[in-house]
Amino acid sequence: MKPNAHLASASAFHRLACCVVLFLAVTTQAAWAQAPADIEATVKRMLAATETRSRDAFVAQGDAVFQADITPAKFNELSARFAPRVKQGYTMTFATQLRQEGYAVYAWKLEFKDGGDDVLLTLAVKGGKVGGLTLQ
Repeated sequence: MKPNAHLASASAFHRLACCVVLFLAVTTQAAWAQAPADIEATVKRMLAATETRSRDAFVAQGDAVFQADITPAKFNELSARFAPRVKQGYTMTFATQLRQEGYAVYAWKLEFKDGGDDVLLTLAVKGGKVGGLTLQ
């Protein structure tokens, strides 16, 4: 055995142990992360509005710019694309919250029961009003 071989092994073990502890800390924190209940309720109402094809319900919590930007034609296109998938069911998993240009931006992963592609949903909120929603 080399004179310092036990030091190298101890050092490698220490690095591995630190990585495991860091990994557990990060994944545990991520598992506990949740969007505020009112924000999650807003997203669920908006998804339900796509299913029922109710533009008024979809834009109800939006600011004036959001309400004007979501024209009936845009909403009908969105609803036609996602209503059948929402109706079959989905699972929403909160990912994170960001601060961008004065907005609180919340992100979720949507997994649809139809087995199709997952969707990244982001909701931008400022002053209690929705300023934007994207589905990618």
